[in-house]
Amino acid sequence: MALGTEMEFSPKPKLRFLHSESAINPVKLAAFRRLSSDAIKSSLLPGQSGSLKVRADGTVLDGHHRLSILLERDEDIHQLPREIMEKES
Repeated sequence: MALGTEMEFSPKPKLRFLHSESAINPVKLAAFRRLSSDAIKSSLLPGQSGSLKVRADGTVLDGHHRLSILLERDEDIHQLPREIMEKES
């Protein structure tokens, strides 16, 4: 996969989870629940090893557990900065 960049003025598609809720690890969720929302958002920023990685259509590839916690806290996840991952041809 190649990493693509996102233009600031381009509309962001709503995020969609690739994995079902049953695939979410409860131990990981418990660990992330101990973090503040700001700390979770910071960990998702582009350039981090665990950044929010999505396909161009908004399908989440990396960040499911942290996004789940933010949703529990009624945070708007759909406007978070993200790294767009494109399939290599």
